[in-house]
Amino acid sequence: MDKWLWHARVVKARTSAAELVVTGHVRVNGTRETSPGHAIKAGDVLTIALDRTVRVLKVIAFNERRGDAASARVLYEELGTRN
Repeated sequence: MDKWLWHARVVKARTSAAELVVTGHVRVNGTRETSPGHAIKAGDVLTIALDRTVRVLKVIAFNERRGDAASARVLYEELGTRN
């Protein structure tokens, strides 16, 4: 999960992604997940509590490598953002 969050450019560093998961700020299909290595699949809905916003993303695809912002954008569908 931390790798996907990093590839999707939700966070700037993979360690930040792992910390986000470990501290309980990520839910997978409504269930809090605290394991950075948790496997996610296409169709899963991630609810991510960031500093001042909550993002809801539907997983669409995966990448082997972290690319630019355009390639990251095709990995998910933004379902909502709350402040």
